[in-house]
Amino acid sequence: MDWIIALLAGAVTGVLSAWGIGGGSLLILFMTGVQGMEQPLSQGINLLYFLPTSLTALVSHLKNRLIDKKLALYAIAAGTVTTAGAALLATGLDTQVVRKIFGGFVIVIGVMELFRKCEKTCRTPSEGTKDTPPE
Repeated sequence: MDWIIALLAGAVTGVLSAWGIGGGSLLILFMTGVQGMEQPLSQGINLLYFLPTSLTALVSHLKNRLIDKKLALYAIAAGTVTTAGAALLATGLDTQVVRKIFGGFVIVIGVMELFRKCEKTCRTPSEGTKDTPPE
C-alpha cells in the first residue's frame, strides 16, 4: 500500500511541477512529513526527481519561447556556485537544523507567492519574451 501512496504523491507533484508550482518542494514535504523520511535522504531523492521533470519543462519552455537565454545563463552560473557552497554547508548541519531552514524557506516563498501581483512579466506563451517576438 505504501508504494501506491508514493506513486500518487509522485504523480501529483509531477503535475504541480509541470504547472510551475514547485512539486519537488512538495515532494520533500510529503517524504519527511508523511513518510517519516530523514531530510537529507528526501532531498537526495528530490534531486533525482528534478532531473527528468526539469528536462521536460525545459523542452516545453524552449518550444514556447518562454526563456530569456541571457538571464538563464547568469542564473545557472550563480546557482551552480551557490549550490556547491550550500551543499558543503548542509552536509555539516544537523538534520533538524536543515529541516527548520527548509521549512522557513518554504513559508517565506509561499507568503511571497500569495501576495505577488501579475505585472508586465506575466504573459501567455503566444506573447513571447523580452528577447523573442510574439508568434
